[in-house]
Amino acid sequence: MAAAFTITIGAFAPALAIGKLAAKAMEAIGRNPEAAPKIQTAMILSIAFAEAIAIYALVIALIIKFV
Repeated sequence: MAAAFTITIGAFAPALAIGKLAAKAMEAIGRNPEAAPKIQTAMILSIAFAEAIAIYALVIALIIKFV
């Protein structure tokens, strides 16, 4: 039960964060197309950090499940 709860919260929050990051980045690129490379780089870096949280949650869920 704890492992399921951990991965549920750990995957749900980063998914929302990634969606919001991508939406805001697309809005920014739409408003200022010349800054697209800078915005895209920052967006990809931010998405990687948000995805890392989901990977940490997965590792913790696996530790709870198998240890």
